[in-house]
Amino acid sequence: MANNKENDMKIEKESESDEMSKINQVIEKLKITMTAEIEEMKKDHERKFDEILDKFQSIPSIPNSNKDSKECSKTKINDTIPFPLVTSENTYRWSSESVKNFKLNHVFKNVLNFKENVCNYSEWENHFNANWLISVKRYKNHLGFFIHCKTIDPPARWAIRAQLEFKLVGINQNESGELYACYDNDLGRGYNQFVPWKKVKNEYLVDGNLKVEGHVSILETSGLGKEKIRKFDESQKETSDVILVVRYTKFYVLKMYLAAQSSFFKTLFLGNFSESNKSVITLTGIDPDDFHRFLEVLYGESAICDFSVEGILLVADMYDTPTVVRKCEEFLVEKSEKSSKKLFEMALRYNFESLKKKCVSGIKTFADFQSILPEDIQSLSHSMMAELLQKSRTL
Repeated sequence: MANNKENDMKIEKESESDEMSKINQVIEKLKITMTAEIEEMKKDHERKFDEILDKFQSIPSIPNSNKDSKECSKTKINDTIPFPLVTSENTYRWSSESVKNFKLNHVFKNVLNFKENVCNYSEWENHFNANWLISVKRYKNHLGFFIHCKTIDPPARWAIRAQLEFKLVGINQNESGELYACYDNDLGRGYNQFVPWKKVKNEYLVDGNLKVEGHVSILETSGLGKEKIRKFDESQKETSDVILVVRYTKFYVLKMYLAAQSSFFKTLFLGNFSESNKSVITLTGIDPDDFHRFLEVLYGESAICDFSVEGILLVADMYDTPTVVRKCEEFLVEKSEKSSKKLFEMALRYNFESLKKKCVSGIKTFADFQSILPEDIQSLSHSMMAELLQKSRTL
């Protein structure tokens, strides 16, 4: 019996030691990142000062020697893609047509052990009311690379049109390719033969691991909307004085009501612009379903839920509408059932202090700590890094 207790205590101590080792590694990573960023800020200030001094003295400026002169190569592969693509006639510009952009990151381990034509998957991530993941496989002496999408509580018919960028991340170079894709099932969209397998082995593996990124820009969705609470269609014509057009949907609203709630609409309707006197104005870069729910909240309806909050918040932030932004934050703090990682991501993106505090206060174990950390720690502000560093010391 005594020997069993001693063994149990020994195993427990070893487990605690491993846990402490992991915590120390994360703390050290945060310290290194903060130190590197502070040094980079110093160098940046020095560079700016030198530039001002050079201009003042009328001396030609010296090129920045730290600038990386290497450009990312773009892979264009003529391979059979087993899914519908948006034709060139319907091409959308990434930046101007959509603000629903996000990035998927994953490091695939032991890539040299991949079996032929067997997919290897990252974890599902939720973005804009759909789940997304990356998969890669070894296929005919090439690396296959795909981005998958599936809906939450899928309706009978649905579709998401998106622009996709696939990227292999190396130490000194990247390899990327772009596609327009239409999702109506959870099959992957991408390349069967993205880059030669030999190139992956020789140029992109680090200790047998492969880092990949998937950049997604949602252009249009169909069939994903929940039931509308309030109408803004032609039935509201008598009580409106302007029509806002989002893609092919018309919204009948009152100028002064929107102007009172949003600095964007105040400038648009009351400023010295050609649009100010128009009765029909087109808005770009947003989804009509998101805009409908944004208007519902603005008009006092309870339209915020875990399904709609991300889209509403996107529109509210874009159009500088404090009331709607505040209601979204209150929902996320008090009622949302989204994962801690997603909540922390949204808190950072929109600088929600109350939500940040909730996420940090919810860290009780090292597993909690790891679960909310973003893939790229450098995306954290210095104050947030310091707060997490302090929190990690209490675990």
